[in-house]
Amino acid sequence: MRILGVDPGLTRCGVGVIDAKADRSVSLVHVSVLTTDKQLELPVRLLLLQTELAQLIEKFEPQRIAVERVFAQHNLRTVMGTAQASAVAFLEAAQRGIPVDLHTPSEVKASITGTGRANKVQVASMVGRLLVLPEGKLLPDATDALALAICNAWRGGSLTVPQGALTPAQQRWREAERQAKKRG
Repeated sequence: MRILGVDPGLTRCGVGVIDAKADRSVSLVHVSVLTTDKQLELPVRLLLLQTELAQLIEKFEPQRIAVERVFAQHNLRTVMGTAQASAVAFLEAAQRGIPVDLHTPSEVKASITGTGRANKVQVASMVGRLLVLPEGKLLPDATDALALAICNAWRGGSLTVPQGALTPAQQRWREAERQAKKRG
């Protein structure tokens, strides 16, 4: 299965494509970081992200797209940019009928390193052990995108994870989503 991982961001959006086999082995297909200039107007920045992401999806033809779930942070501007970049990935996937799975940062860390409290260096190190990466140091956005894709390959879609595998925060989040759907 080919999976595209997206670490959403308006200034830097990590994108990683892997191939995953039934035996849980994974191989690198592509990794990059899409960037937009902070000086540009928001609609132009979103269009640039959309154009580049669309080209990558057309080129690599993923069967699933894994996106990091946006969590509220202290900086509202950062949260908004992350959410807007996520929306671009959602729309591109929806236009092509590609399933999208959301994974929390702690879920990705736990899947890759064995602990949901791992730092970016630990995640990047494990991604490097699992995949043959290009020479040179990758930005954290790139390794995070690859980690998302690997997590998706190993755990499946966020909606198919068994209830017991979720952290308490994930369980509360899922329950809040269910309640919101009931209210319409």
